[in-house]
Amino acid sequence: MNILLTNDDGIESQGILKLAEALRSRDKDTVNILAPDSDRSAISHGFSLLKNPLRLVKKTDDTWTCSGTPVDCVILAVLGALPCKPDVIVSGINHGPNIGTDIIYSGTAAAARQGALMGIPSIAVSLDGREKYNWAMAAKCFSDHLDEFINIWKDDIFVNVNIPNSEEGPDGVAVTWPARNKYNDTLSNIKHGNKDWFLLDWGNETFEDHKGTDRDAVSNNKISISPVYIHPVVRMDLCPDAQDYAAVGKRGG
Repeated sequence: MNILLTNDDGIESQGILKLAEALRSRDKDTVNILAPDSDRSAISHGFSLLKNPLRLVKKTDDTWTCSGTPVDCVILAVLGALPCKPDVIVSGINHGPNIGTDIIYSGTAAAARQGALMGIPSIAVSLDGREKYNWAMAAKCFSDHLDEFINIWKDDIFVNVNIPNSEEGPDGVAVTWPARNKYNDTLSNIKHGNKDWFLLDWGNETFEDHKGTDRDAVSNNKISISPVYIHPVVRMDLCPDAQDYAAVGKRGG
């Protein structure tokens, strides 16, 4: 099996290096890395290839970097920039969780979403916490469960995995759905002369705390596995006129 590793933290990230080491210990797999040449965190699904040529740099026989985004990395690998097309795409291990609404902003999740859009089993993996990351533990857990993650994948989803940052390791796995986050962010206004500069200050994150969510699983020291649908969905119960608007010729405009 040909595995492509990418991320949004950049080629020097401990998360991707430790994960590559763990996956390469699986004798049956070939592991190639194509990751951004520097940090592209929180870039979501942005990509550059339509308007800007990207520089691909070969570092070793199985490791490349590019000047683009995580999504660019996936597109390059799938469309033939590397010697072999991936059978599976793994994005991570991310520094910090990608739980609930984080998925919208995450470049880690976007790489897996792009892989799934291109018809390839794709998994995003993140490690909970903000410091003192247990990379070796997380990489081994992911490697040990990789076949299980692949089996959960199906057309039109990617698999979003969050691993609790526990020295002893997790207490099992749980198939979950993404929580809903409220970020409570604020703006800092920095005045310099007659110019205004603004910076986003992270607020205290809160959640709708429902049993069965990714946050619930990680909080209980379990690996969270969330199948995430990759296409927009209209809730007809929330949009009763949606069918009317969708009908050809029903309304002008």
